[in-house]
Amino acid sequence: MSQADPKTASGWEEPTPTAILVLADGTVLEGYGIGAVTESAGEVCFNTAMTGYQEILTDPSYAGQIVTFTFPHIGNVGTNEEDTETVNAAASSGVRGVVLAAPISDPSSWRASRDFDAWLKARGIPGISGIDTRALTALIRDNGMPNAVLAHDPEGRFDIEALKARAATLPSMTGQDLVPLVGAAQRYEWDETPWELGRGYGRRATATRHVVAIDYGVKRNILRLLARAGCKVTVVPPTTPAEEILALAPDGVFLSNGPGDPAATGEYAVPTIRKLLDEKVPTFGICLGHQMLGLAIGAKTTKMMQGHHGANHPVKDKTTGKVEIVSMNHGFAVDTATLPANASETHVSLFDGSNCGIALTDKPAFSVQYHPEASPGPRDSHYLFDRFVEMMEKREPIA
Repeated sequence: MSQADPKTASGWEEPTPTAILVLADGTVLEGYGIGAVTESAGEVCFNTAMTGYQEILTDPSYAGQIVTFTFPHIGNVGTNEEDTETVNAAASSGVRGVVLAAPISDPSSWRASRDFDAWLKARGIPGISGIDTRALTALIRDNGMPNAVLAHDPEGRFDIEALKARAATLPSMTGQDLVPLVGAAQRYEWDETPWELGRGYGRRATATRHVVAIDYGVKRNILRLLARAGCKVTVVPPTTPAEEILALAPDGVFLSNGPGDPAATGEYAVPTIRKLLDEKVPTFGICLGHQMLGLAIGAKTTKMMQGHHGANHPVKDKTTGKVEIVSMNHGFAVDTATLPANASETHVSLFDGSNCGIALTDKPAFSVQYHPEASPGPRDSHYLFDRFVEMMEKREPIA
């Protein structure tokens, strides 16, 4: 008798659980395995987006995390070879697992090239379905993002006590530098532009400005929008010294998104950024890059209770008074109270009032906490790339 048909001669029976999620406090959630047959561990967060699960699970900013989707129907449009956000499409983003309410259904999109379950298997990502994700989300909302172990075994054989012990001893996300897991290992050039229906991805023809992007775990669509804005894009590893970046004569520097504790990454990233700011190189940061800029000017970052993960976040641009609907993915935030006098808060979350953007008054630099390259608005925030280009155009190139 298969799991899909649990009826037996004695009546209806629950099928044997083939996956479990064990939280650090000893809570055990049973369900049915999907994806890779393996055991994985990480910090459990929830994402409220109704679409874009492939982009979410290939976003390097989720490295070290198990993603719980609040929307029940995940996997229903399958996967394809175009909606991957990791620069290396064959590599994992570092996400540790996925938690779903409903089982995966057959793909229903004309763009699908692979079933979601097969896609998870190919990437080595385990998952669990049949979970009360509303209850798990409420737990995270009230108590914070817990560490957990996710195990998938088709035979349903689990050493629960051992899993509890492992979950209880997992390290906190605080203090972890996860950028080395996802950042570039060597320099490369980028010229791909955004996808268009009937055309696919394009190529930048000419470039008017040279941008050096420091890769802490950059998403493809960020690089595409920089290329579309007419920028020659050179991507460099996260530990690249300021001297090497300046030697490339950039018109501007981009600080990318990425995972982990910004204070830990800042140990090597902040000195580089400070030197670039001293040279007054136009600088634009997104997500972790926003936090790196904040740390570089002397602000502090703090761990959030449940973080911001979703595509329905309202953010107010204080410079224009407009409200944008944005995508977010972060578990740390810049503490507004610690911003120095030469930094102004440009954007603020209308959910909780947390800082979502800063601009310096004495140097050409700004950043946002959210993802303007994503499309929940759908293009509410693309203007930020234009702001960056305008900032570069006002400055003489580095000799």
